[in-house]
Amino acid sequence: MSASRAQLVLVPTPIGNLDDITLRARRVLEEVDAVIAEDTRVTGRLLQHLGIDKPLISFHINNEHRMVEQLVKRMEAGERFAMCSDAGTPAISDPGFLLVREAVRQGVSVECLPGPTAFVPALVVSGLPCERFVFEGFLPQKKGRRTRIESLRSEERTMVFYESPHRVARMLTELAAVLGADRQACVSRELSKLHEEVRRGTLSELAVHFEAHEPRGEFVVVVAGCG
Repeated sequence: MSASRAQLVLVPTPIGNLDDITLRARRVLEEVDAVIAEDTRVTGRLLQHLGIDKPLISFHINNEHRMVEQLVKRMEAGERFAMCSDAGTPAISDPGFLLVREAVRQGVSVECLPGPTAFVPALVVSGLPCERFVFEGFLPQKKGRRTRIESLRSEERTMVFYESPHRVARMLTELAAVLGADRQACVSRELSKLHEEVRRGTLSELAVHFEAHEPRGEFVVVVAGCG
């Protein structure tokens, strides 16, 4: 039985534990003509783990603009592609949006499978309200960073951010300065992996902790709203 007949299928991939791949995702990867990958080395290792041999097409932040048109034309000609980011769901703080947008514009069928994404388990395990939340992704690294944080001062919903290990302490300090040192938050790292860590506390407490430790892995920061 075919898993999907869409010309472009976005396939979420495990954020750490390879056992989190779904049976449906595996079938799609087996059926498509080729796999569009954020990093062909990472996706190649996943396919090898699954025993799947497919051509890999590199598609990342540095080449996505020039790759979109040719990939859509290939879909219009009948080729079927799966798209994978390094971990989680494509287009969520990863490449994918531009290709999906152009495919939709050209009438190409697009489907996204349900599956792993880092911010959902981090939000749920935080212990903070999760019936209403706002996903902010990565804050701007330089221009507009302070303005973005200031704009969240009166946000009542729980806020979810992504951050890299070498910036997480600085980010927590900046959030504490604007949102309040006593604002409750939760930091999750290496979700689903061997060294998974979930740490809860105030923004100031978490900032002190991560200043004193050398953090590794990918981080999800969940912050309580002002309500």
